[in-house]
Amino acid sequence: MINTIKQLFGMGPSVNFKELVDAGAVIWDVRSPGEFKGGHARGAVNVPLDKLSEYAQKHKNKDQAIITCCASGMRSANAKGILERAGFKNVYNGGPWSNVNF
Repeated sequence: MINTIKQLFGMGPSVNFKELVDAGAVIWDVRSPGEFKGGHARGAVNVPLDKLSEYAQKHKNKDQAIITCCASGMRSANAKGILERAGFKNVYNGGPWSNVNF
């Protein structure tokens, strides 16, 4: 049960996000534009959660690694689920954007 909850929120085995980015992963920050403007991870793209499905439809490479992030990890966990249900295969919940700011 606890492992299911951890997986739901993307808190499974430790992931080296920098390694993923170095290998070609993209960072999608799902906060609002105002939040994003106030500070964000280097190289992140602002994809507000309410626009995620629309943006994802335009992203043709469903095999590319995508790291979602937000302020606390809740919206990014939600975004991870949305992307996986849309057929994306390599989605990681980065949690707070400070986790992926290197």
